Amino acid sequence: MKMNTESAETGRSALSRFGSARSIELLKKLRRDESGDIAIMFGMLAVTMMMFVGSAVDLSRWLSARTTTLTAVDAAVLAGAKALQTGATESNAVAAAEEYYQLNTTSRTAVEDTIAFKTARNGTALQATGSASINTPFLSFAGIDRLPLVKLSNAEFAEAVVAVGGNSETSLEVSMMLDVTGSMGGSKIADLKEAAKDLIDIVVWENQSEFSSRVALVPFSEAVRLPDTLFDSVKQSSTPSKYKFKDWWGDNRTWKFGDNCVTERTGSNKFTDAAPTSSSDKVGIFYDSNGSCTPSSAKVVPLSSDKEYLKAQIDAYQASGNTAGHLGTAWAWYTLSPNWASVLPDGSKPESYSKLTELNTKGKAKLRKIAVLMTDGVYNTEYCKNVTTNYINCNSPNGDSAYQAAQLCTAMKAKGISVYTVGFALGNNTSVINLLRNCATDPTQAYTAESGEQLRQAFRDIALKISDLYLSK
Repeated sequence: MKMNTESAETGRSALSRFGSARSIELLKKLRRDESGDIAIMFGMLAVTMMMFVGSAVDLSRWLSARTTTLTAVDAAVLAGAKALQTGATESNAVAAAEEYYQLNTTSRTAVEDTIAFKTARNGTALQATGSASINTPFLSFAGIDRLPLVKLSNAEFAEAVVAVGGNSETSLEVSMMLDVTGSMGGSKIADLKEAAKDLIDIVVWENQSEFSSRVALVPFSEAVRLPDTLFDSVKQSSTPSKYKFKDWWGDNRTWKFGDNCVTERTGSNKFTDAAPTSSSDKVGIFYDSNGSCTPSSAKVVPLSSDKEYLKAQIDAYQASGNTAGHLGTAWAWYTLSPNWASVLPDGSKPESYSKLTELNTKGKAKLRKIAVLMTDGVYNTEYCKNVTTNYINCNSPNGDSAYQAAQLCTAMKAKGISVYTVGFALGNNTSVINLLRNCATDPTQAYTAESGEQLRQAFRDIALKISDLYLSK
């Protein structure tokens, strides 16, 4: 029995060893059979991982190039529009944008780029068009040869616009002194009309709900003509309808009141914008031998945002009379002065000087006040006792017209008003050129124009300079 038991144990042990060996052989065979599939699977996994890594590289390049391109486009259109603001021609502004774009995209590689630049909105905006894409060598294995960086077409273009008012988040008051004297006859007055209307089109915008953009007109020649209500509010109350005086030759003369035309004010506030409340601070009324005055067809228009009304008033201008430039200068200031608000109609009252330095939530000044003073000749007319000093036997107590204009400019600028000047067809008349240069806030704001085209360009440049820039898209 014992031997039988041992034999049984020996048999089971042999069977166990045989089974283990067979199992090992089976496992070895299985490993040999699957090694090819595993290699394939590993290869596929490696390729997939390489594609993922390569795709990540392509996408990283795309993201970097896209950011660079978009930033460069925005910067380029702003650079071009800024060039427009500072007096560059449209072609030079486009060239500035192109140069800026090229300088800011040198870091990109394998990029196909057709982006170009052009002016828009009647020369007040710089616009980008075209497209750019980047080649993708890794994604090309998945059939994606390139990825778009930007496509600027139709409503998707990038544009930098010369902005005012609601776009620039500040209000604007502009007063234009416009010379309508006899020397402005013929094509010169026609050129002035177009130039002044160009400025209105640029600086007056449609939506006046939050920020206002208003323009005042001050046409002048030997006097300044006022609307009825304004005239009644500011004229000296004790002025007779007729005035008797002796001229320089000792002859007696009787001159008549010129309808709604005014001269300078005298006294301690002759060169200030103090409110015309007391009798001593009222303006003089104009006298002439026949009771008429120039400008006959042009009145002061207080601040207004009605573009069509403003342009219609300009279209009615006719050239006549001598040049009392100090009167135009004074009224350009008065129409911007909050001290004169009480005599100006609702909707035309200038805002407080304090807003010139107060900042809004965007960190910008709440208000800007601009005077644009244009003339084509020597200031040759001033007054004594409301009669031109060429006739009455006395000199002006305020000094000659050029001196008065210079004093008014200095005082106006001290209030925070930015002054631009435009001399038209002055030739080599250095006295007027220097007067206007000194009157301007700085020499860069003093323009001279010898042709009608240059006059329009000067007014357009001023309109653009007093505007801000913004990216519309």
